[in-house]
Amino acid sequence: MNPHPTRYAELNGVLHDLVTGAQSALGESFVGAYLQGSFALGAGDRHSDCDFLVVVRERPDAGQEAALRELHAELPQRPGFWNRHLEGSYAVAGDLRTPDGLGRQWLYVDHGSDRLEWSEHCNQPWTRWILREHGITLVGPCAVEVVAPVPDDVLRESARAGLATLAHDVLDWCPPAVAWCQRYLVVQAARSLYTVRTGEVASKRDALRWAMMHGDPGWRPLLQQVLADRDLGLDPLAPPRPGSMEAAREFAAYVAAVA
Repeated sequence: MNPHPTRYAELNGVLHDLVTGAQSALGESFVGAYLQGSFALGAGDRHSDCDFLVVVRERPDAGQEAALRELHAELPQRPGFWNRHLEGSYAVAGDLRTPDGLGRQWLYVDHGSDRLEWSEHCNQPWTRWILREHGITLVGPCAVEVVAPVPDDVLRESARAGLATLAHDVLDWCPPAVAWCQRYLVVQAARSLYTVRTGEVASKRDALRWAMMHGDPGWRPLLQQVLADRDLGLDPLAPPRPGSMEAAREFAAYVAAVA
């Protein structure tokens, strides 16, 4: 196994336990384990979750699923930090070999959760693109050997499709009275615009910086505010700066219009 996949020794230890636990649960069905998301894009820090993907030969059977559920019920209860900041899925290898497999549900654990669910969360064009182009192999074959290329038009259209309802969709689950949610909305809009324009996927920081350079200069103060405030992390009691939520909604509408 890759002994140093990240710059955090504690996280590397947690990933070792995750991988060995998954191998034990899955047996011969285990293909490989990878990092995608912010750590794969070179932007992971202590304000990031750690996005993983374990590739399996076939959908886990009842015994394998029960063992995986036990693993993820136990991991977040351990002392430490990074064991409570994992997010990822158990991806069926056949689904990854064709764009036709996009959107199929895999076993998924949400950020910090101790419960697996069936979800399409990690089976999206942008997650596959990051995995293939930048994925960090923990153990197993190189990611390009297990995931097919994502067609450019599929990646761009997936980014464009959600923009019309982005503010509604984000603020439906993320309270607008929380500052983190204001920042999240701006970041998602910037990342979507980056993908529509470039056909690639950027980290949160890089998408904000790109938008400052390539978007309407009038949005720079908002983008700078979100970039500067990211290190504040998630505080459910911290309200947005005055006027910033309204500006975030307007930015999302601007991005939907120009995309």
